[in-house]
Amino acid sequence: MPNLKFGVNKFYFYLIFITFIFFVDRFSKIIIISKSKEISNNEIFSSKFINLHLIWNEGIAFGLFSFTSSSTYQIITLLIFSVIIFLIIYMIRSKLMSEKIGFILIIGGAVGNLFDRIFYNAVPDFIDLHINNFHWFIFNIADIFISIGVLWLILIEVFTKKKS
Repeated sequence: MPNLKFGVNKFYFYLIFITFIFFVDRFSKIIIISKSKEISNNEIFSSKFINLHLIWNEGIAFGLFSFTSSSTYQIITLLIFSVIIFLIIYMIRSKLMSEKIGFILIIGGAVGNLFDRIFYNAVPDFIDLHINNFHWFIFNIADIFISIGVLWLILIEVFTKKKS
């Protein structure tokens, strides 16, 4: 049984990192939402390459697939929840610590955005990167963690896995 206890302790360790990512995301969103209400404007900060501009994303990744139907929105939210559960199971079963790190980043960010979907019926996005008139999709801290996690897993797959 000592091996089981060690496995449970590792899971708590992973859960702490997922929770940390969730709270970093929540903290950033609370600050932006509060600042937006305080100044009565969604344009919080502007510079040459980055703006902090609050928008409420009712779609999925980067505002894609925004839905007007609440039942479609709820089905997508349930699907996202299911994917998170699947990723947690896959992370637990993964043998490579490097893969677990990628899954932790993705799960932490996904839980942050899922929280917003459930409690706000939209995800607050606020980071607007731009060069002159070219603007990237507006995103948030959770999206950054998800993107880094996905990129991390792709790099692991490309550079460390042996090809048969």
